[in-house]
Amino acid sequence: MPSKNMLPKGRRRQSVRAAYRAKRGADPEPEAAVSAIDPDPGAGAGGVRRFTAGSDAAGLRLDAYLAQTLKELSRARVQFLIEAGQVRVGGATPKASHRLRGGETIEIHGEPHPEPLRATPEDIPLDILYEDRHLAVVNKPAGMMVHAGAGRADDAAGNARSKGTLVNALLHHMAQSSAGGLSAVGGHLRPGIVHRLDKQTSGAIIVAKDDATHRRLGELFSSRRVAKTYVALVHGRLAKDEVTVDLPIARDLVRRTRMTTRRADGRAAVSHVHVLERLETRYGAFSLVEVRIETGRTHQIRVHMQSLGHPVVGDTLYGAPRALRPGHDGEAQNADVPEPRNRGRERPIRESAGLERNFLHAAHLEFAHPWTGRILAIDAPLAPELEEFLRRLRLERPGVG
Repeated sequence: MPSKNMLPKGRRRQSVRAAYRAKRGADPEPEAAVSAIDPDPGAGAGGVRRFTAGSDAAGLRLDAYLAQTLKELSRARVQFLIEAGQVRVGGATPKASHRLRGGETIEIHGEPHPEPLRATPEDIPLDILYEDRHLAVVNKPAGMMVHAGAGRADDAAGNARSKGTLVNALLHHMAQSSAGGLSAVGGHLRPGIVHRLDKQTSGAIIVAKDDATHRRLGELFSSRRVAKTYVALVHGRLAKDEVTVDLPIARDLVRRTRMTTRRADGRAAVSHVHVLERLETRYGAFSLVEVRIETGRTHQIRVHMQSLGHPVVGDTLYGAPRALRPGHDGEAQNADVPEPRNRGRERPIRESAGLERNFLHAAHLEFAHPWTGRILAIDAPLAPELEEFLRRLRLERPGVG
C-alpha cells in the first residue's frame, strides 16, 4: 500500500518535502480505539485482575481488546495469557479470536510466563569480513534475522522462530573454529549481538565475543563513534547531490510494524544522503545513494527516504511498489497493473517481478578497535542479487521496447 506521504501516480516527480515538513508534528496522535481499563487488583486471590468490558469492546477480538485496554501488556503477552488459560470471559476460557459483545466480566489470573528460548548452533555458512579474539564482522545476507524474537518458540504456522538466525550460525562457527565464544550481555537469544540490521537488509554487522568487548563496543555506538554507511537504490530522482534528513523517529501508533517521522515525541535521527548515480529507465527514475547515519534508529534509512518521497526499492512497507512496470509517464507502476504483452525482446526487470528484498545494504563500518585503538575500516561488497538487479535496470533505458 503506497505511503500517505507519497503523491499520486503521475505527480511523484514533484517534491513533497516542503509540504511534508510544514505539516510534521501538526497532526494529532490517533486515539486508542477503546478506553484504557484499570483492573481491580484486589479482587479475588492469587493475583486475579477482574473488570467489565465496556460497550466499545463490542465486535473486537479478545486479544486486541486486552492489548489496547491493558497498556502494560503487549498483544504477544496477552496471547500468552489466553493460550495458557489464564484469561476467562464470563467464567469460560476463550480463544484469542473470541469476539466480545461488551459488558462481559473478564478475569486475568496471574502474569504471563513464556518459556524462555535459547539459541542453538546451526551449520549455516557465514561470510566473515574480519575476525580476531575479541570481535568479528560478518556480511549478513538479506532474509536472515539477526536473532530470534523474544516470546513464543513457534510462529502461527508452527515454525521454530529461534532457527536460521545469524546467532545460530555464529554459535556453530565459534564451536567449529575454536574462535572463542560470544558475549552474554544480550541474553540467551542475542549472544554477541551489539547492533542489528533489518531482516531484508544485508551487509556488515559487528559481533562481540566477550562481555568486556561488548560493553566497549556499546559505548562506541552510544557515543556515535562508529561510522556506518549504507548503499540504497530509491525511487525517483533526487534533485540535490547532498541531502541531510534530520527528523525524529518513533513507532507508528496505527501500523505498529512501521516507524514514522510524524510524532513530536520521536527520538532524534540524522541521515546524510549522497547521490552516487541517477538512472532514467522505462520503469521510472531511480537514484543510487550512499547514506551515512549518525544514529541507529529502527528502520531509520527506510523511513527517512520515505519522508522525502523516495522509498527504497522493494520496501513495500514504506510505499515502494511490489514490482516494476513500465509507465506512460516514466513512473514505476504498482504490481496490480496488468503486465503488457512481451513483444519478443528480453524484459529482465519485468521477468523478475521486482526485487524480493529491500535494496539496502550496510556497505561500510569504521571504528577504533575497543582494545588496540587501531582504526578498522571494513567494507562489505554489495550483495550479488543487488549487483545483478542494478545491472539489468541500467539496460532498461526509456523509450526502448
